[in-house]
Amino acid sequence: MTDLVIIGGGPAGMSAAAAAWECGIRDILILEREECLGGILQQCIHNGFGLHRFGEELTGPEYAWKYQQLIEKYRIPVKYKTMVLSLSPDREITATNEEDGIFSVRARTVILAMGCRERSRGALNIPGTRPAGIYSAGTAQKLVNRKGLMPGRKVVILGSGDIGLIMARRMTLEGAEVKAVCELMPYSGGLARNIKQCLEDFHIPLKLSHTVVQIHGRERLRGVTVARVDAQRRPLPETAEYIPCDTLLLSVGLIPENELSLQAGIRMDPVTGGAVVDQDRQTSLAGIFACGNVLHVHDLVDYVSLEAETAGRAAAACLAGTLSRECCLPVSTDGRIRYAVPQTITRREDCTLYFRVADRYRNVKINVVGDGRVLHSVKKPKTAPGEMESILLKKELLTGINELKLELEEQSSCPS
Repeated sequence: MTDLVIIGGGPAGMSAAAAAWECGIRDILILEREECLGGILQQCIHNGFGLHRFGEELTGPEYAWKYQQLIEKYRIPVKYKTMVLSLSPDREITATNEEDGIFSVRARTVILAMGCRERSRGALNIPGTRPAGIYSAGTAQKLVNRKGLMPGRKVVILGSGDIGLIMARRMTLEGAEVKAVCELMPYSGGLARNIKQCLEDFHIPLKLSHTVVQIHGRERLRGVTVARVDAQRRPLPETAEYIPCDTLLLSVGLIPENELSLQAGIRMDPVTGGAVVDQDRQTSLAGIFACGNVLHVHDLVDYVSLEAETAGRAAAACLAGTLSRECCLPVSTDGRIRYAVPQTITRREDCTLYFRVADRYRNVKINVVGDGRVLHSVKKPKTAPGEMESILLKKELLTGINELKLELEEQSSCPS
């Protein structure tokens, strides 16, 4: 029986392990399917990491190395090249690797830190053939940054998520010509700083309200047809434009990697794609916690680490028998706010809610409504779906109420 098993050795898994060790837990095991710790950070060689967490600007591998040093310092065991096959509701984990074969681990507590995966072309139903030259943006990033391979020389990117924006800059720096970044929505899904630094600074055109409607080429991609879409996101045939290219990169969203969570019977949130958790990041199954991108997709790895530390400390408290549950306040949102995490509050103490809006707004008020009355409001000059927001709830606000709701009071919408 192991006190704490952490599934995933990326930034969330390492942060959770370090936090649990610092709370006195010594029997910890990390299961990592890659051959090294760090997760997606190992291929993110650009800077911009660590400003919030460490107060300095780091590359992805540098950020990961800070936590790798802690794992080594604390001598926390890690099983590399280990694929977890199943997780039962009573926290029995079945996994496999080259050294141990198929083996089982019984855990008193489990932290899920499996990260997320990219949405593939198959989920988009783009008409056309299946030629070589179509990659997810993350796959292209790994090829360029870790393998030293160029996917192509004339590139179109579909989707303006942060990975797509960063790869537009990376491909340009490596000598490729990025013809355009096409985005289905009337706004970018990436951070404002990435739009500025990756597209505008390199004069790469961003085509909003555009999508790929046809793929051309048999053996190798030779071009794509893009078209503007209407308010219902239906392509307008009269706006179709052919763009010759040999590479199409897809940056069309991330999906939390929750097959194990579903298998265990954990209650899931249909909006985030992750588990329903409380402020300690404990799921609907006692003793199982979730953090990082497997819970909901984050913008910054700094926030992943902070959230994982919360889960690590909570797992330690659970093992010590000090993790209390005083109440059960469900947290809901209106249509303008897509989701909030945590989805329930079990203790009347200070708590930070993280949320994303459904559209771009200016001059808005975020109202915290308890039992039908406004308890607290925060004004924000602008909000966008690509940037996660947060609001701090003081424990005084939570006294004497039975439910919470986040509402966005719109002053004016952003122009398209």
